[in-house]
Amino acid sequence: MRQPHFEGWFGSYQPEILCLQETKAESHQVNLDKLPHIQKYHAFWNSSSAKKGYSGVMVLTQTQPHAHWSGMNNALLDSEGRVLTLEYDKFALVNVYKPSSNNLEKRLPFRQEFDSVFLSYVTELKQQLKKPVVLCGDFNVAHEEIDLARPFENHELGGFTTVERSGLTKLLEAGFVDSFRHVNGKQEKCYSYWNYRNQCRLNNKGWRIDYVLVDKEMEPQLKDAFILVDVMGSDHCPVGVSLDQSLLNVKD
Repeated sequence: MRQPHFEGWFGSYQPEILCLQETKAESHQVNLDKLPHIQKYHAFWNSSSAKKGYSGVMVLTQTQPHAHWSGMNNALLDSEGRVLTLEYDKFALVNVYKPSSNNLEKRLPFRQEFDSVFLSYVTELKQQLKKPVVLCGDFNVAHEEIDLARPFENHELGGFTTVERSGLTKLLEAGFVDSFRHVNGKQEKCYSYWNYRNQCRLNNKGWRIDYVLVDKEMEPQLKDAFILVDVMGSDHCPVGVSLDQSLLNVKD
């Protein structure tokens, strides 16, 4: 999101936790002091070591986590700075920027390996921490035909291949819930990404590729799930959830 848009939105919205993807920067390159209310937040980064100015994720959180760490304990996959985990008292949060497979021949095998390792990582994380896990980020895949404007034209193209869709299905089968669909059902034409070309956003020819997946045991604490389509400044828009405030010991 372009800086003026981001500063304005961040200042008015002040989310309890904000997960950013494709940051393309290292912490020393960004002056967060310009952000409104930034003194409320703790910042955590995972930047790409494979290539500068590429990929990367970041979390801004008003609640200090007990612990935080980068990656999935896989040197090759972790080099692009795509996974960042924060552990809180009652749950863990994983911010992920999954690889795009727009270049199918070169990147789809990498994406397949990433999906496999990520699934193992988050399922083992739940077992090790003995607490629920929330997955948030840019998954770079539309799960079902309802999740993109032109499913037939994009069938088996990057972002809508059977392989990538299966990767998301396996996460749901492992006990995670697509929060947006859980709250909003089969609501149509709900997208979070629009290509800059051909006035796709103006015509709402988009994709829903950004997700918050919550642990199934957190369903009773899931109050809302939404897509903020009116927030401009990027080819994506923010997506989010409202969870029971007791999860972070936040008072009204």
